Parts: sequence; C-alpha cells; structure tokens
Amino acid sequence: MKKKLLSLLLLAIPALCFAQSTTDKIDSIFKDYTGWFVDAIFYEIPFSDTFQIPWVLIVLIGGALYFTIYFKLINITGFVTALQVVRGKYEDIEKHGVDKLYGDDAQSEDILEKLKNNDLDSDIIVKSYGDQTPGGDAIETIRDESADGEVSHFQALTAALSATVGLGNIAGVAVALSIGGPGATFWMIIAGLLGMASKFAECTLGVKYRDVGEDGTVYGGPMYYLTKGLKEKGAGKIGKFLAILFAIFVIGGSFGGGNMFQANQAAAQFTKLFELTGPNAGLYFGIVMAVLVAVVIIGGIKRIASVTEKVVPFMAGIYVLAALIILGANWHLIDDAFALIYHGAFSGLGIAGGLIGVMIQGIRRGAFSNEAGVGSAAIAHSAVRTKYPASEGIVALLEPFIDTVIICTMTALVIIITNFDGQFMQYGVEIKEGVELTAIAFDSVIPHFSIVLTIAVILFAFSTMISWSYYGMQGWKFLFGKGKITDLVYKVLFLMFVIIGASISLGAVIDFSDAMIFAMVVPNIIGVIMLSPVIKKELKKYMNAIDKKEEALEDGAVDVNDHI
Repeated sequence: MKKKLLSLLLLAIPALCFAQSTTDKIDSIFKDYTGWFVDAIFYEIPFSDTFQIPWVLIVLIGGALYFTIYFKLINITGFVTALQVVRGKYEDIEKHGVDKLYGDDAQSEDILEKLKNNDLDSDIIVKSYGDQTPGGDAIETIRDESADGEVSHFQALTAALSATVGLGNIAGVAVALSIGGPGATFWMIIAGLLGMASKFAECTLGVKYRDVGEDGTVYGGPMYYLTKGLKEKGAGKIGKFLAILFAIFVIGGSFGGGNMFQANQAAAQFTKLFELTGPNAGLYFGIVMAVLVAVVIIGGIKRIASVTEKVVPFMAGIYVLAALIILGANWHLIDDAFALIYHGAFSGLGIAGGLIGVMIQGIRRGAFSNEAGVGSAAIAHSAVRTKYPASEGIVALLEPFIDTVIICTMTALVIIITNFDGQFMQYGVEIKEGVELTAIAFDSVIPHFSIVLTIAVILFAFSTMISWSYYGMQGWKFLFGKGKITDLVYKVLFLMFVIIGASISLGAVIDFSDAMIFAMVVPNIIGVIMLSPVIKKELKKYMNAIDKKEEALEDGAVDVNDHI
C-alpha cells in the first residue's frame, strides 16, 4: 500500500504544479462559491454599535458553561484524578474491571493471596482476569486484548494535543494581544478552564459509543455517539442527520485547517528563514512534508500515537523551556505583567470594543486554540484501551489546560514582558503575522531563537497534520465505508492537499476550511447536551470503581498494578 500511495502522489505532482500557477484564479472562484458558508458560520451577532459576537463562539462557551455546571466543576474536581489516570494508577481496573480484581469474588481473593505470598506468576493473573477467547490466547498479547482500544491514555492525550497545540499557541496569542491587549490573556485562561468540561463530556461519549472492528481497529467520534447515542434516546433520525453533517465538516476541516493551513505556514516560515525564493520553493517543501506525513499516516492511529507521544512532549518542552528562560531572566517583571493582564481584563481601556472587545478576543482565541466543543478530540480519545469510558474523558480534560492555560499563557507573558515599552507592538492595532511577532519577543532575550521557533512551527504543523488526517479518515469511513480502497483514496487526497497548501496562496480556501472546523461545533454540542445524563452515569460508574479499589487497598488488598 505504501508503494501505491507514493506512486499516486508522484503522478499527481504535474497537476499540482498547474494549480500553483493559477492560484489567484482558483482562490477567486472558490470564494464565489463558498463565501456564503464562511459568512454564515462566522456571522457576528451585533449587540451594540461597538461590539459583535460570533454566534459560534456563543455556542462553544455556552456549551462549556453548561457542562461545567452540570458535571459539578469536573474541570477542577477531576484534575488530580486525571493526572493519576495518565500515570497508570488505575490501569488494572480499566483493563479487567474492578469487580474481578477487588470485588468479593472468592477466586479474586485466592489469587490476590497467592500474589501476596509470591506464589503466582504475574503473567498468570493477567490471563486469569483477562476476557477469555475461544482456543486460548498468547500470554504476551492478552494484556492488550483484555480491553478494547488501540492506544494508552498518554498516547491518546498526545495524539489529541498534537492537533491543538500549534500555531494557535504561537501566532494566535500574538494576534489576540494585538487586538485585545494584555487583558485578553485572562479571558483566554477562562476559556481554557471552561473548555476542560467540554473535552471531558465529548471524549467520554467517544469511548462509550465507539465501534471496534474484528481486527481490533477502533472507529469513534461524534459520528458514532450522535447516531448510536441519540438512537437510544429515540431520536435516531436526528442523530443520523447530525452525524452526516459532522462527518462532512470534519473531512473538510482535515483538508483545510488541519492540513493546508499548517503546510502553508510551515512552508512560509521555512522559506523565509533560509531566504529561499522562486515559485517552486514551497512546492518542494510540500513534497518532502507529504512524504513524511505519508510514512506516518499509513500506519493508522497506532503509528500516529507512537509518533505524537514523542514529538508533542519534545516540541512543547523546547517551547516551554525557552519561555521559562525568558520569564526567569525577567522574573521581577512577572508580577507587573499579571497586573496588566488583570487590569486589562476588566477595563479594556484604549482597546477597540473596550471591555467586551477584550473579552471576546481572549475567549475566541482560547476556544479556537484548544478546540473544546468542536468534537475533533473525541475521535482520537475514542481509540484508548479502557473498560470505563469516563476514564478517558477525565484524561481529556487535561488537554485545554495544557494547551491554553499553560502554553498560551506563557506565550502571552513573554510578549507582554518583552513589549513593556511598546518596542514592537502597539496594543489595539491588529497584526497579521503572529509568528513573526512571537519570534521577535523570543529573539529579544534569546538571540536567534527564531530558528528554533521555525523548527517548532514545522513540528507543530507536522503533528497537527497527522492527527487531523486520522480525524478526517474517520469521517470519510463513516460516509463511504471501511475498506482498503476507501482508505487509499482519502490518504492520496490528503497528501495532495499537503503539497497544495505549501505551494499556493490560500486566501478563501483557508477561510472555508476554518468555517468547516467550527461548523462541527453545532451538531456536536447538540448531541453532547442531549447525552449528558449518559455521561453522568459513566462518570459515577468509574468513580465508584476507583473508590472500590481504594477501599480494598485500605483493607489490605494487593495493588495489582504492582504485579502486572
């Protein structure tokens, strides 16, 4: 399949060269046919003469507020549990069920007693507690087969993070500050904290209603919980309609904002850094990027997860480390920066739109950066290995915290501190090149860090593309069926769009693809709100399992995690 994919990609290059030479014409035609859709999705409701709010933002934040209240501040109360789940503290009950390991079953007590006396091999307990299959199973594989799913909690988290941590954290924050000033940071943090509840809700449903193929491949996301979940509620037709809408939108988003935009920005930074000129510079970069993406996406979610669990922590670590160095060098200014953030959040003085304008910019950038409520992350999280859907929902709530509360805030602090005297930016005047502004801020303290930032942008773009390829593939399979030919067609199209994105100026194409991503909010939020009672039931089930294990350990039971 790898050879076929690369061969088809090479055959498509002449057509892509033609597209490159007719960029303006393509962009103009595309705008004529899709402008109405973009205007509809990003329509701003006028509340007064001075400010307007995009209706999609109201849906996003309204949904986040609802989930925060309905699940009794799960974004706060579930935080410590989320860290423990990622560490693997409850891995045993998630693989085998709490009743088998810590219940009142006599066999369980007997096996645990033997474990205490070191009379039982650790592999045997795994086999004893795993789901039995006809004809037996190999000891070395039964651990992964005892619970449906393809990846670990950590891998699912990094796969989803790789699609959100990126240009929004680097460029988007700079744009928000240029329009809304330092105060936008406060509302960005609020959006991140509220978004944690949305991520919890949608990712719990992603695991609850996923499909698992005979070969163990997982198919999940809003398409499945909208159809299966709403059917249980007696709203099958509505669910099917919403699922088809979502699948169409996620495919469009995967080709555009999750692909072409990323390739375009990465190519722009690369060619600018190395001063590469000529009409084919972006094309060559796109071909190399497409080949690298192809190598990863051919392997499916397991390969994607194995790459993102290494790339995401690495690139985020470098970026955060550089920010910490700058903040450390200017530690005496951090309190002044927070004072500006707090003051600006509630005054909005000198900023277009005043207080409301600052609030909108912060919330908008925060919500758009972490994609909470969009439903995309539920696709990646649905592939996790667990018997308790809420366990992955709890892990998922860490995502907006890492993406927005930590990384976006650090970017904002660096820009504010290095721009105290207005050296490179005037608040209230919108800038277009957010990456360049962030690079200037970092370079002012760490000379030539823009080189590292360019590498980070390329890695961020790469990880975003491979994760969105998986999201789009799931939507594609939902609409057109599951099969090798179906897979091949989507992957070829996706790789072609990588090259197109890197080599042509996008304009209206990107506006449309962004609209597709945020159109996903509508069917997703409707479905998740309707299925909220199911989520609450799953949360109670998982928390009861944790309590049962903790009680058993207090009574002297053996922690099976220590023996597996």
